[in-house]
Amino acid sequence: MEYFFHYNWQIREEWFEWCESLSEEELLLEREGGVKSFLYTFFHIIDVEYSWLRGVLGKSDIAYTFTDYNTLEKIKILSHQTQKEILQWMPLLASVDRANKVKVPWDENLYTKDEILHHVIAHEIHHIGQLSVWARQMECKPVSSNFIGRNIMMKLEQKN
Repeated sequence: MEYFFHYNWQIREEWFEWCESLSEEELLLEREGGVKSFLYTFFHIIDVEYSWLRGVLGKSDIAYTFTDYNTLEKIKILSHQTQKEILQWMPLLASVDRANKVKVPWDENLYTKDEILHHVIAHEIHHIGQLSVWARQMECKPVSSNFIGRNIMMKLEQKN
C-alpha cells in the first residue's frame, strides 16, 4: 500500500509543477464539477489524507482551513509537512490490525482501518482525474497518471 501513497505524492508534485504556470486567479477560479478550484482540490486532498490517517492511528484531528493555505506555495508547504509526518507513520500503518474499526469525529459510522487506507488512496486518484478534466477543458495537457514507468517500487526498495 505504501507504493500507492508514494504514487499519489509523486503525481501531486507533478501537478504542483504543472500549476506553476497558472495565475493565482486561474488557480482559485471555481470550476464545474469537483471541489471548486485547483487550489481547493489540493487542499481537500491533503486534508482528507491527513485527517483519516490520524484517525487510523487514534490521533485527534487537526482542522486546517483553506484561507490559511490559499496559494500554491502554501499548499506545497502543507503537503510536504503532512507527507513528512505520514512517512514516519508508515511502519505503524503497515502493522495496524486493519480489521479493527475506527470512529472519527466527522463521521458517525465505524470503518475498518483497511477501508480507510484504501479510501485515502482512491480519494486522491479520483480528484486527480478531475484536475485532468479541467486541464483538458483549458486545452492543456494534463499530468500523466500512469503508475507504470515511474519506478516507484524499485526506488522504495532501494531506499530500504
